[in-house]
Parts: sequence; C-alpha cells; structure tokens
Amino acid sequence: MNNAPATTPDDSEPAPRSEQELRDAMVRRLIELGAARSPRVVAAFRTVPRHLATPGVDVTKAYDAEYVAVTKTDASGVDISSVSAARIQAMQIEQADIRPGMNVLEIGSGGVNAAYLAEMAGEQGQVVTVDIDPDVTRRARDFLKATGYHNVTVVTADGEHGVPEHAPYDRIVVTVQAADVPPAWVHQLRDGGRLVVPLRMRGMTRTVAFVRDGERLVSDGFELCGFVPMQGAGENRMRLAVLHDAEGEEIALRLDGHPEPDTEALRAALRTPRAEAWSGVTLAGDESNEHLDLWLTTALDDLPLMAAKPAARRRGLVASASPLGVPTLVEGDSFAYRTVRPTNDPDRYELGAIGHGPRARAVAERLVEEIRTWDRDHRAHRARIEVHPAGTPDDRLPAGRVIDRPHTRITISWP
Repeated sequence: MNNAPATTPDDSEPAPRSEQELRDAMVRRLIELGAARSPRVVAAFRTVPRHLATPGVDVTKAYDAEYVAVTKTDASGVDISSVSAARIQAMQIEQADIRPGMNVLEIGSGGVNAAYLAEMAGEQGQVVTVDIDPDVTRRARDFLKATGYHNVTVVTADGEHGVPEHAPYDRIVVTVQAADVPPAWVHQLRDGGRLVVPLRMRGMTRTVAFVRDGERLVSDGFELCGFVPMQGAGENRMRLAVLHDAEGEEIALRLDGHPEPDTEALRAALRTPRAEAWSGVTLAGDESNEHLDLWLTTALDDLPLMAAKPAARRRGLVASASPLGVPTLVEGDSFAYRTVRPTNDPDRYELGAIGHGPRARAVAERLVEEIRTWDRDHRAHRARIEVHPAGTPDDRLPAGRVIDRPHTRITISWP
C-alpha cells in the first residue's frame, strides 16, 4: 500500500504557461488597455514570438504589456536602443492603419516591431526597417531570420534620409523620438499616406498619426508616449538647466527651444517657501493630463518641463515628479509647476500650481488661469497638429503655437 499523502491542487506548483498562453494573456491586457482594437492587430500580437528578441529576459516579463527592454545605452548611460513596450507598439500600429499589400517603412529597428508590421502588410506587402546602428540591425536580422519573416528588408543607414530605393511608401512608422520631420519622410510617403512619429514639441512627446496632404502633414490623432531619442543627422536632444544637483535627488528644467533661463536665480527660488494656487478644476483618477499639457504649451511662451528624481519629491523639494516631466512656467527669477491634490471624492484630484521665487504667487496664478481656460474652452477638444516646410509664411499657417525646426514649422492649434 502506498501511504504517501495525496497531492492536492493547492499543494502543487502551477504549471508554467506556454509561450502561446503568455502571448494570449498579453493580448487580453492590450485589449483592456485600449492599445489593440482591430482584429488584425490582435492577431499579429498573438503570433509574433517577441521573447526571442530578448533572450536574457525572463519569458514571462517579455510578454508583460508594459515591459520595455533596453538593449543598448551610450557612454553617458542614456538609453539609445530598446524593444518598446507591447502597448506602445500596438498603439502605433493601430495609428498606422496598415492594410494587406502595403509598402511600409520602419525608422528605428529592432526586429519585433518589423515582424508585427509584416503580419499587417501580409505576404503581398513589403516592410523595410532601417537603423543607424549596425548592432541593432544585426539583432533585427537575427530575430527576423529565426522567426521566418522573409518580406522584411533590413537596412543599416541614417533614418533621417529614409530609404529612397524602396519608396514610395504607403505608411512610415517611426520608433524613435524625433524633434523634426525630415523632407525625405514626406517625399517618400505617398500623398494620402500615413506617417506615425513620436514627435517632440516643446519638450512634450506624442506619437502623432499624420496624413500627407501635398507638402504638409495633418494630424489624425495622437497618443502620449516615450521613446529613445533619434541619433545621426536628426539628433536634437534637450538641454538641462539644473536647479538642484544633490546626488539622487536632482531637479532640472528640460529646455527645447525655450528662452535661456536665469538658472542661478531659479536655483535660489527653489529654496524659497512655496506658494500654492488652486484652480477648482478636477480630473478623474484615470484621466490623463496630456491634452491639458498641450494646451498649456500652446498658450504659454516659457513652459519647459521640470524633471525631478523621486527622492526630490520624498524630501519635499517638489510636490510633483514625473518621468515625462511636469509643465513649469518660468518668469524671470520665479517659476511655478502644475500639481494636483486630493478632493473629497476619492477618485478626483484638483489641479493647481506651486510657485517658488519672489513672484511665486503671481506665476502660480498665471498657470492656474490657463488651466481654467482649458477647462472652460477646450476640455472637450483635441489639438490639431500640422507640419509645414521651413520657410512657410506665417499667413499660411493656422493660428496657434508655432515651433520652428530646421526642416519644418510645426503648429499646434485648437478649435
């Protein structure tokens, strides 16, 4: 007789999930997040074995919808190559609206996203993926070979110039942060084609779906995002004005075409008592600030983003800290940044501003005034973003904020 105790389901270790089960679970999460909506995008993400692109990463983590695998950093520790989170990839592919038989260019390679694009374009379509870094294109080729995607051409070149020998393209999908839109991207795109690009505008990055209309691009929706910056001829990184440099609790302003600040005066301002101003405008707990922030940067001239390490918030040096940066109004020797506080409703937060410096209260009130304007006049609206060639006269641009770059004039306008 066997006297060993019976094994119950509670005693046993759960069986490891198969790769397909992990992909299916990831897709369910992408659907819940609203990142994957169309049946063909869902099917593509159920198919591609993305874990093969990150062999050193636990397979379960590789199928986490929000996991970003950094694959390379530069000498200063800045991330310069990564496998983007599945949520971001699905979001961009939905924006691109890729149909079978299309010719698609991906700028910024890695392999996984090119495989998704190949699934979308189908056997009769063609995908070209380009990257400036030979290490990146080597990994892409290895991944695509291992997974059997033969309708993808991998090119090692500066994506600033596109890939003219395979143009024109029905769709161009850019997977690196760009501060400008090079002429090649417009000219290699069919008229009426879509360009999806993480475009940085006054420090704020949105992945924008543009439609080509002659020499201009007109937005057809955008989403909040974060990407590694572009390298090569199109590199245009933000500068930092450091306000607090204690190790581990650094605070700085990210400058992206903003006026040169009086950094010493602002460093001194940070050490002064804070002044608070509150708007009476509230957000739901799951409601994004992204449209408010675009309004603020449209309405206010000197609004860089304040980046702060979490320790700076824990020490009480600042009340808000975000990896994407917090909009901060600068006026001479004073500044104020957007913040929130709880309300009596556990699911709503009130928007306000915290100011520092000799004019702290006045600057905070100015920021709050624009929060109220957004709530009153634009909360139900979405910005329209257009890209025009450099040199386009002002009278041919829509009213709103104009951002001048070497190749283009980018406009943000509101109804």
